Amino acid sequence: MSDNLKFARIPHPSPTPAAKRAELLANPGFGRVFSDHMVTIKYSDAEGWHDAKIEPRGTIPMDPAAAVLHYAQEIFEGLKAYRTADGGATLFRPEQNARRFRDSAERLAMPKLPENLFLDACNLLVDVDRDWIPTGDGSLYLRPFMFANEIFLGVKPSSNYLFSVIASSVGSYFKSGADAVSVWVSQEFTRAAPGGTGAAKCGGNYAASLLAQSEATRHGCDQVVFLDAVERKWIEELGGMNVFFVFNDGSMSTPPLSGTILPGVTRSSLLTLAKDKGIKVREEKYSYDQWKADAHSGKLREAFACGTAAVVTAIGTVRAPEGEFKIGNGGAGTRTEELKSALTDIQRSRAPDPHKWVHRVF
Repeated sequence: MSDNLKFARIPHPSPTPAAKRAELLANPGFGRVFSDHMVTIKYSDAEGWHDAKIEPRGTIPMDPAAAVLHYAQEIFEGLKAYRTADGGATLFRPEQNARRFRDSAERLAMPKLPENLFLDACNLLVDVDRDWIPTGDGSLYLRPFMFANEIFLGVKPSSNYLFSVIASSVGSYFKSGADAVSVWVSQEFTRAAPGGTGAAKCGGNYAASLLAQSEATRHGCDQVVFLDAVERKWIEELGGMNVFFVFNDGSMSTPPLSGTILPGVTRSSLLTLAKDKGIKVREEKYSYDQWKADAHSGKLREAFACGTAAVVTAIGTVRAPEGEFKIGNGGAGTRTEELKSALTDIQRSRAPDPHKWVHRVF
């Protein structure tokens, strides 16, 4: 196995014309506009990591007996490249994504990609597809992923895998554009259980959330909130992002990492930024009943969701089968906006970076 692979470069025969690219970047939405290239690296038990290349983005050949189609050995990551004022590009804490990717691979009985290979792959794609990074508030969303592709029908870890990175030019994650979103508290479905894959970023976790997300949409909500699988009372996370609560004494809390929720890079960054500002932050359990009571009493002033895609997004309305309640004035609160600004200013190189989180690509 080599973790210092050299990437073969395969030229794109017909890259997207500049005028067409500019048209796409004017309003990219989220996850619909893709750049010209992709990175791939193969793995086999016999050869280890090999055949690294950057090539034109295209279809991936797939045998109908590929292990991923039957036993769901698949993991992924999400991180963003940002345009800097001088025309360069940066990534935000990519080593954290590389580390979480290894942790996810270990939980899914998959080979652990060396962290430097993960970073090299992301850097290379951003460099080659630099013209796809939007200006303004947009970014280039990177999606590293790996799946089992051994041709075999049998319940065992695959012997062959494909790692790839693709890129999508993106704008805002939420379509409404409102300063706060509404959430539905799922009381029938759960996302993950103790001992399961809740802390891994694997497709199965998201597949398990889709029916509950559809339920949320039917009730006019932007996102679903999951309760714990054991007592069905403790708030865990949203369908694809972590959650924070802000109280009238200025303190904050967020559910603890207990193996059933994803350890978000944005979550970790906000914990650090809050402490930098002298804000008391607790990682502790918080029940749905307490959430409702604190919102009604005024003890709870704000709540927000956070993640790479959503960044920091205020939660204004909470709905459940028995009714709904608003948080604060139903919009984005002062603390939410303060932390969002602090985070995005560092991400976009508009503010000092005391924790050395920003990784310059070019």
